[in-house]
Amino acid sequence: MIYVFVFNDIMGLEDGDGRGVRTDDIKLALKGHVKEGYKFNPVSPLSDVDPGYISSPSISDRVHVLVCIYSANAPQMNQSVLQKMREIREAASELGIPQLAILSHIDEVCRDTERNLKNVYKSKHLKKKMGDFSSSLGIPMNCILPVKNYSLEIQLNSDINALILSALKLMVDFGDDYADKL
Repeated sequence: MIYVFVFNDIMGLEDGDGRGVRTDDIKLALKGHVKEGYKFNPVSPLSDVDPGYISSPSISDRVHVLVCIYSANAPQMNQSVLQKMREIREAASELGIPQLAILSHIDEVCRDTERNLKNVYKSKHLKKKMGDFSSSLGIPMNCILPVKNYSLEIQLNSDINALILSALKLMVDFGDDYADKL
């Protein structure tokens, strides 16, 4: 059996109206109403007369897993952005779409983890970051996945790969479980 995976990346959420992707557009994407390659416009919402709109989406057009990325080295998230994220999560929950979060740049906020990535699950600092994010959004701790970004490395690193592949595997497993229910 051959499985086809499609990963879609969109512009991020930003503070205020008219900046970043619109929450209503993400909700339409969750339901499969957004054509592949559509360019989200922060000031103009997608409408049913737009050429990027799919009026009758197929199962394969729908989102099977919602993943948000949050940088561990980012300052505290703005309340308006958190509210947008909560709104999107609620819409995904209503549709039964599983949700995960990636906590990126973990090595930049914890010296122990920077020295040895195997300390990632021992780090009190990262646990607090993950706990705060979990409390703010309602994503369970076991669905927040710490990842170190490749940035200065010139060769592959098995510890970095293990975290990335673990996150990827969970995304695929969640998506597969969701697809089985359709």
